[in-house]
Amino acid sequence: MQNKELLAHINGCLRGDDKSQRWVFERYYRLMFGVCLRYVSDKDATQDVVQEGFLKIFLSIHKYSSKGSFEGWMRRIMVNTSIDAIRSRKATGLVLGVEESFDSFVEEDVHISYDEDDEMNFTVHDVQAAMAKLSPMYRMVFNLHVFDNLAHKEISDELGISVGTSKSNLAKARRNLRSILVNMKKTNHV
Repeated sequence: MQNKELLAHINGCLRGDDKSQRWVFERYYRLMFGVCLRYVSDKDATQDVVQEGFLKIFLSIHKYSSKGSFEGWMRRIMVNTSIDAIRSRKATGLVLGVEESFDSFVEEDVHISYDEDDEMNFTVHDVQAAMAKLSPMYRMVFNLHVFDNLAHKEISDELGISVGTSKSNLAKARRNLRSILVNMKKTNHV
């Protein structure tokens, strides 16, 4: 159930009320920035994506049905806006429908034992820094599957890639993320 204040501002946005739009923007900006930052690792580009996402939200707020979470509805718009921005900017190495090669970045000699991995503690900052080093396609598939809980078929439909490519990119993203984190810890502890 939506709280009364939020519903009042949603109705205000439906009428095009600037104060209600400002309220929604200020209340959700940081949260939506975090959502977009998972996809677009450059902070300046992320700000642009968030701005564009809020424009889409305000232009399509009439489509919000009040049955589900308003925040969830906005997240979906922000994720789609992030993906569209990556597509339109033709981010480095991003070729939709083709499995990306990221092997040149990952050191193949990194062998991690479970004992060694269990002793490593990673902060949120460590994980964010490591995710920023993933290629755009790996980061998108990882985020859609892990954070947005989409199945591989849904990711396939969303990105226009095969289910097999989605699965492969997720496995490689996990492997690369783990390698990046381990290398970061080893570098910092030497």
